[in-house]
Amino acid sequence: QLIESEGGSVQAGGSLRLACTALGRNVSNNCMGWFRQAPMKEREFVAATSWNGGTTDYADSVKGRFSISRDNTKNALYLQMNSLKPEDTGVYYCAASGYGSSRRSIADYRYWGQGAQVTVAS
Repeated sequence: QLIESEGGSVQAGGSLRLACTALGRNVSNNCMGWFRQAPMKEREFVAATSWNGGTTDYADSVKGRFSISRDNTKNALYLQMNSLKPEDTGVYYCAASGYGSSRRSIADYRYWGQGAQVTVAS
């Protein structure tokens, strides 16, 4: 089970940090990622990290503003979001893949968190 921290509401230009903890499952050998879904839109890839954090990957829309990291000693995943824009608004999901290497495809992820609402006001 993946448990996410609460999201939040910020003004454009602000920052938020999301956290995700895996309970009852060791994900230290798994690629983990963040996805988001805006109203009336499909879920989309945001960022991913390989099993050891050695490789990270970002959607072009968040590159340079978001940073994904993990702490395998805590079975935790993080997403630091800076310079937030209104178009970053949506429900953010953490996910664990069945693979070790970094993945972008939703189909490659096996376990999902419950989602955290992030709202960025203009």
